[in-house]
Amino acid sequence: MALFKKRTVGKPGEWYYCLEHKKVEEGPECPALNRFGPYTSREAAQHAMDTARDRNLEWDTDPKWHDEDKGTSSPSGGNPSPSGD
Repeated sequence: MALFKKRTVGKPGEWYYCLEHKKVEEGPECPALNRFGPYTSREAAQHAMDTARDRNLEWDTDPKWHDEDKGTSSPSGGNPSPSGD
């Protein structure tokens, strides 16, 4: 007996954006590694790439992630890598 069953159909109202096919899907049709979601509406899923781009820009310009004046670029002020990279 399988402990986990593969869910082939999503719940009504769950929307995903497939990165492989570049299309909106109701319910997960493609593997999780190829999709963004779930979203609450078709419209939100249609704007998934815009949302991702906006979030990336926000994170790229967040001063908490850019500590050049402290000599590190990690948010935790982490140690340099053992290899010296």
